[in-house]
Amino acid sequence: MKCYIKYAVLLLLLCWIDIAQGQNRLSLWYDKPATDWMTEALPIGNGYMGVMFFGGIESAQLQFTEGSLWSGGPNSSPDYNYGNKPGSWKYLDEVRSLIRDGELEKANELVKAHFTGVGPKTTDGKSDWGDYGAQQTMGDLFVSLDHGSKNLSDYKRELDISKAVGTVSYKIGSDTYRREYFGNYPSGVMVYKFSSSKPTQYTIRFQTPHVVDQEEYTNGVWRFDAHVNDNGQAFQTAFKIITDGRESYREGLLTVTEASYVIVYHTAATDYKLDYPTYTGNAYKAIVNHRFNKIETLDYDDIFTQHIRDYQGLFNRVSISLGNRKVSELPTDERQRKYFEGADDSALEELYFQYGRYLMIAASRPGTMPMNLQGKWNNSVSPPWAADYHMNINQQMLYWPAEVTNLAECHEPLLTYIESLVEPGTQSAKDFFNTRGWVVNTMNNAYGYTAPGWDVPWGFFPGGAAWLAQHLWDHYEFGLDTAYLKDQAYPVMKAASLFWMDYLIEGENGFLVSSPSYSPEHGGISGGASMDHQIAWDVLNNSIKAAKILEDNKFVKEAEAVKKKILPPEIGSWGQLQEWKEDVDDSTSRHRHVSHLFALHPGRQISPSETPDLAKAARVTLDARGDDATGWSLAWKVNFWARLNDGNRAYKLYRMIMKPSGAGGSGSGSYANLLDAHPPFQLDGNMGATAGVAEMLLQSHTGEIAILPALPAVWSTGHVKGLRARGGYTLDIYWENSELKKLVINAENAGDCKLSYLNIDMIVPMEANSRVEIKLSDFVNNK
Repeated sequence: MKCYIKYAVLLLLLCWIDIAQGQNRLSLWYDKPATDWMTEALPIGNGYMGVMFFGGIESAQLQFTEGSLWSGGPNSSPDYNYGNKPGSWKYLDEVRSLIRDGELEKANELVKAHFTGVGPKTTDGKSDWGDYGAQQTMGDLFVSLDHGSKNLSDYKRELDISKAVGTVSYKIGSDTYRREYFGNYPSGVMVYKFSSSKPTQYTIRFQTPHVVDQEEYTNGVWRFDAHVNDNGQAFQTAFKIITDGRESYREGLLTVTEASYVIVYHTAATDYKLDYPTYTGNAYKAIVNHRFNKIETLDYDDIFTQHIRDYQGLFNRVSISLGNRKVSELPTDERQRKYFEGADDSALEELYFQYGRYLMIAASRPGTMPMNLQGKWNNSVSPPWAADYHMNINQQMLYWPAEVTNLAECHEPLLTYIESLVEPGTQSAKDFFNTRGWVVNTMNNAYGYTAPGWDVPWGFFPGGAAWLAQHLWDHYEFGLDTAYLKDQAYPVMKAASLFWMDYLIEGENGFLVSSPSYSPEHGGISGGASMDHQIAWDVLNNSIKAAKILEDNKFVKEAEAVKKKILPPEIGSWGQLQEWKEDVDDSTSRHRHVSHLFALHPGRQISPSETPDLAKAARVTLDARGDDATGWSLAWKVNFWARLNDGNRAYKLYRMIMKPSGAGGSGSGSYANLLDAHPPFQLDGNMGATAGVAEMLLQSHTGEIAILPALPAVWSTGHVKGLRARGGYTLDIYWENSELKKLVINAENAGDCKLSYLNIDMIVPMEANSRVEIKLSDFVNNK
């Protein structure tokens, strides 16, 4: 009886939350089953694992992976050497000479021969990615019910992101059935509960594409010891079954009869260890046992409550209202179609923003692998782009929302991973360029592949490390933890700077340029792609600031001397921001990469207030490239237009991201499950869009906090609470009729808070751990 009372109280509490927030305001829901993994299945996760739940009426399918499960690497092939070609640097002067002489084809061929990394070698595995490897699905759990599908009614499939709980409910005749799914980070388990008003028979089976070494079912725990075929990476996945029915196990099938409920606690771990050069040694079996031991004395309600407390402790930090309090009663896919046809649905826009935050919490928690191109949701042994860490925009975009949307803890997996790349990246810098510091290029796997990719132009991008270093600096700026800066961030940032201090060479007019150079995935070889120069300026600028704080005066002097000589962004013949040192931009190009606008976003070298001519040139470039693009590119453009203070244009692209995939003759947009359609599915579009909304409402990259810098006209009344600004500030912003009504600032540190609203600057002295409320009249009086 005690258990039932506790569960009833919990349900009442959750119902109250629903009423307070608006019924289904933060839910994705559908009135039919999901049959397609990519476009319809719904994602849940606990940081370590990602699960997609889908399937029919008579069966449920739970496809899952664990973030560290990878094929490839040093144990898959005796030839694997992290992509490096020792001694390649000896050809660098020749390549540069050819570029200076205009022999670009010859220079490009020499780069292809010596400055591309070693490509994938075929292994015994099932992946097309050979010894480069790919992130791997772990398998699928299938749960079949014997109730048939006649007299079906009241079907609802839902993902409530306010609680991070997925449900499926329906009736067969007068009998009710319910499935409940969630990921519990504190205990490290996934939880699946099946319940019914009528005793039911369940048949459960596990299927994996990997080699199963041992399977056993003992004392209600079903364990699978297995390994990836090509590299021998070992893993264990285990299911703990709690039920009021009778269990029987035979030949890979677990049958539960006469059950009104079946609860499955699920966890998994691998022997992967983030430790170059071997990447093995994790005590994965002990981890599985430890997680089950942690929940040994907890019942379902305890685990559910623990999950809610943990998840909402992060998610509830930020709330947003964009004006329209009415929530559509339509299923999400129908609602999405109506939105594309022109319906106003600011609640859907709020949902999409918060969905990005939900996905980050589900996929990236301290102690886990960072999100990859597909977050933690991959159903293949040979996924698109290996579901790897793409460092020429995608990986960075995945974490753009982390700091500003108050999820700094979720940033930690990337920051830890960046540190792990320094050692292999240092070797790549030596082998290819004979420089100090470290590099990482476009494609990066879980096994230290920091070399350039195996073809040009896409593979050659040594700017990846310096771009990643920006995340280390951002994490410091938002929190101002000097110990973190000294011990973790600065050494990595400084090393990334040293590479560019050595790699840049003097070009025409005495400026330092990057050679050889390729603008990411667009155009041919160059004596200086603008993005390289902007990234080099950015990492030096940030590292100099850090060095001044830490009083590394010798480095400050050396780095400032280099920074001031880097070729600045240039305006070309048709008013555009040049993509290369050479003024050769094609005004008819609609290419998805607009990499030469890095200085506008996420960099801080260009802004409408400080560099108006360059900002105007960036606008010319964006107009020329057009609005349509693949998912992640649309998301980047939202951020570009926000930085240009053009909220209406940013909003237009935000709507385009949310349209049904393929609608209007384009494959971009979002699928019915609101996952970004590159196509295929990539998570970066979701995360970039969430960051873009935050950029419209709050910016703090220029040294002052800009309030509502790019507010779209359509969001004339609303509020956002809990956004973070650099300097350790948390802000609540309220506005009406497109004017600021009230601003609440919470400061962690003492100091002068510099504000800007409608080109009116204001300084507010703040004490540590203080709260200040400001109204529009305060800005007007300060004018």
